[in-house]
Amino acid sequence: MPQLNKGGKYVFGLSIISPENKIKIPDDTLKTYLQDNENKIIIFTGSKVTGGFCVTTKKLLLDSKLEHILKDCITLSNYELKEGDFIKYKGRFYSWVSISSDGIIQLPNSTMQFLNLTVGDILMSIKSSDIAFTMGAKGPLMDKVYAYKGDIKTFAV
Repeated sequence: MPQLNKGGKYVFGLSIISPENKIKIPDDTLKTYLQDNENKIIIFTGSKVTGGFCVTTKKLLLDSKLEHILKDCITLSNYELKEGDFIKYKGRFYSWVSISSDGIIQLPNSTMQFLNLTVGDILMSIKSSDIAFTMGAKGPLMDKVYAYKGDIKTFAV
């Protein structure tokens, strides 16, 4: 997993959004954040600078100080929201999407629009915390990705 600069963020890999809005989550990201039997992930809006979205799971949230998100947002916790629809909670927007056993998600068109993503965008899988990772789309970190001399794996569907 490349570290783009000393003391900086780690990037697991890059994912290209397919014409069907499918995104392959890098394998190392899956090993770090998802359990084998999970088929749903929780996504939420990231920073304005990096764009894209953050990813976590119900289990990771329940085992953290952020469990209140699921306790306060029952429709999210019970997956009662329509897949890809967002609910606002304390300044961020949360949703859920299905994930295949090989780490592929497919974002509905409305979700793509909400997150300001388009087909062909390249997302960087960033180690954010022990609770979530970020699929970032822009900003200074993406500039560092393009300037990086080493190898960063790229994933596509």
